[in-house]
Amino acid sequence: MRVFQTIAGLQTYLRETGRGKTIGLVPTMGALHAGHGSLIKRAVAETDLVVLSIFVNPLQFGPQEDFSCYPRSFDGDRQLAASLGVAVIFAPTIASLGMAADPEGNSHQTTVLPPASMTDVLCGVYRPGHFQGVATIVTKLFTLICPDVAYFGEKDAQQLAIIRRLVKDLNLTVTIRGCPIVREASGLALSSRNQYLSEAEKQAATVLFRSLQGALAVYTQGERQVTVIFDAAKQILATVPTVKLQYLEMVNAVTLTPITNVLTDKTPALLAIAAYVGDTRLIDNVMLKTRSPIISIDGPAGAGKSTVTRQVADRLGLTYLDTGAMYRAIAWLIWDQNIDLKDQATIAEYASQAEIELIPRPAPQLTGVKVNGQDVSDAIRTPEVTQRVSAIAAQAAVREKLLHLQQAYGEQGGVVAEGRDIGTHVFPDAELKIFLTASVAERARRRFKDFQAQGKTDIDLNTLEAEIAERDHLDSTRAIAPLRKASDAIEVITDGLTIEQV
Repeated sequence: MRVFQTIAGLQTYLRETGRGKTIGLVPTMGALHAGHGSLIKRAVAETDLVVLSIFVNPLQFGPQEDFSCYPRSFDGDRQLAASLGVAVIFAPTIASLGMAADPEGNSHQTTVLPPASMTDVLCGVYRPGHFQGVATIVTKLFTLICPDVAYFGEKDAQQLAIIRRLVKDLNLTVTIRGCPIVREASGLALSSRNQYLSEAEKQAATVLFRSLQGALAVYTQGERQVTVIFDAAKQILATVPTVKLQYLEMVNAVTLTPITNVLTDKTPALLAIAAYVGDTRLIDNVMLKTRSPIISIDGPAGAGKSTVTRQVADRLGLTYLDTGAMYRAIAWLIWDQNIDLKDQATIAEYASQAEIELIPRPAPQLTGVKVNGQDVSDAIRTPEVTQRVSAIAAQAAVREKLLHLQQAYGEQGGVVAEGRDIGTHVFPDAELKIFLTASVAERARRRFKDFQAQGKTDIDLNTLEAEIAERDHLDSTRAIAPLRKASDAIEVITDGLTIEQV
């Protein structure tokens, strides 16, 4: 593991070592705990090279806040990072980032200002300037490191929503990955500031999580009146009078717009709390949503994903999200417009503007598709289109277009999707992730059997095995959307199993 304090050192290393690799960034202020550890572990599992930044950012502390005494434990942080597989620690000084103030204490640098509608609620009311400071340092890190994926904890839900908006509004290419809150056995959300708590205060602080769970319980039972949900939380908070509530608020989880009357099942809501336990300010939150689950089924070619996924969707009454049909739709459009497959710029131009609509059909019928209002359900399965799909699917602009479309289909939940990056990239927050696989020999045997049934007798089994092994290698090492098992996926090895058994 390397440690860099300067931009020059970091960027030289990344140019030399990071070329051709996916880079994961875990931004922190140090004082690492198991919550940070969960971010690092996920980054190590999903990317090739992980950069951990450690920087106590003065811009996000107010005049009366704990910047000078914020916990710092660099030696321990370094040991933990090395043990978890971090490649690089970036621990810059304030001066090296160009953030030093003048002799009068004034900073004159450019800052990033997120929408006031997102910063003037929740913690932003009590910490003016905090999220501008967060947005500024995060933008600096994104610019300096150019990560493919950046990992943030869902405990800081307002920060996460603002960073997602920042990335969207500034057209940044980094993927933002939110990771679940890690808690102590008592339910207390892990935080660097928990170090300030005495044992008695730690016990008292558990009331934050218990109050949120009480609110979640009445919501799960069908309650949608915000005031009633608040009352359920406040009744539990009242049992520990030493905990001083700063706010208990309900907001739209994406826009942070306050929700004051009635929740709708279509709107994912964030119930957020901040309170003082002694002199220590703590935050916590819980998501309130009722969407049907998203199920992702990934795995190598020939593992039986398409057949299994369609049957799972039918049996559970969920929508089969036919990602293959989407790629075929773009391939048909490029063929129909007579565009050269090597002309990636023109392909990107057409693909980014295409309107694609799936037409669900009951099994065993194949999914229908409309492109720009035209039904092309049969045309996308012609040989002319089939032979173009692989080349089209490998292009970054096409994958980006369909990524957003697939995620839009999944916003309300209730979908089952298959591919090689559904659980790692398209739906990283899917409720259930399956990695469906089989040995090379088994997949070759199945394909050989299929060819024989089609009357193709000139196919050699050994040749099929070699082709499948090569396909696995290409799929696993490609720069865009490589085949990987999600860190939280359940692996199902299908050797010797029937479709029904799978």
